[in-house]
Order: sequence, then C-alpha cells, then structure tokens
Amino acid sequence: MTAVTAERDAVLRGLHSDSRFDVLVAGVGSVVAAVNTARALVTEEYGLVISAGIGGGFPGKAEVGSLVVANEIVVADLGAQTSEGFRSVDELGFGAGCTQLPLDTNLVDCVTGALRAAKLLVCSGPVLTVSTVTGTAERSRELATRIPEATAEAMEGYGVGCAAFDRGLP
Repeated sequence: MTAVTAERDAVLRGLHSDSRFDVLVAGVGSVVAAVNTARALVTEEYGLVISAGIGGGFPGKAEVGSLVVANEIVVADLGAQTSEGFRSVDELGFGAGCTQLPLDTNLVDCVTGALRAAKLLVCSGPVLTVSTVTGTAERSRELATRIPEATAEAMEGYGVGCAAFDRGLP
C-alpha cells in the first residue's frame, strides 16, 4: 500500500512490474489508508501487507535517502495535549496498547537483512504515524523526546497496519 500514485508507480518500477505483487494506493492519512486497505483485503487473499512510501527520518536515525523498515508502528498524535504536555490515549486510560502495533521481528530482520545484502542504506526502528508531518525542529525534538527510539514518521502506517492486523496478516 502506498499513499499516492507517484509512490505506487515508483514501487512498481523497483519491482519491475512483477505480477506477483499488488501495489495499491491507500490514500493520504491513517483513516483513509485503513479503509482502503481493509477494502482491498476483503476482495483478494493476501499473505502480507506492506505500507511503503516517503517518510521523514529523525536526525541521527534515518538519513535522507535511506530506507526504513519499521519494527513497530506508533500512532504519535492520538491523545490529548495537556498543560503538562502530550498524553497518549493509553496514558489517558482508554486502553493499553492502543497506540502501538508490534510487527513480526523475524520478518523485519529478514527484510532489513536482504536490503543490507543488496548494499542499500537501511535502518530499522519504530515508525511514527502522524496526522500532520513535522516541519519544525521544535516538533522533531518533542517527538524524539517523547518516543526516543523513533526512526521516522509517515502518515499511513498505523491505518494500513490496523487493517492488516484485523485480518490476521503481518
């Protein structure tokens, strides 16, 4: 799943349009990505769902032009902004684990290893899903302070991941 057509086309070029893979457009943002991914997953049978596209790397974690393989998806802005700072829905008591999707560590290691073997610049770590991309150093610092392991941010991963998780797919 990609957010937009340009990302889909780039992925298809990289795959040399291999017919073994369906590369679909999920749309921009977590909610529309979840809806469109869920819709795709009920019309065809899949064994794996990947959210691919551009993202913003955190300084010192994911350099410009590098590939990031998520080992966890964290929805970083679902909660409340309080006078003491941001509090996630988990911290507010609306459930435990509502803001994180763990991923299959064996699969993450396999993909990361294959990309490294291909001599591509790759790192692995938590990828944040945000509704508004970070455009200031202050916001970047705030997210990095709250979620120190964060490697990159994007807008669709949590939605795509929730749809896949709901269908029992990695």
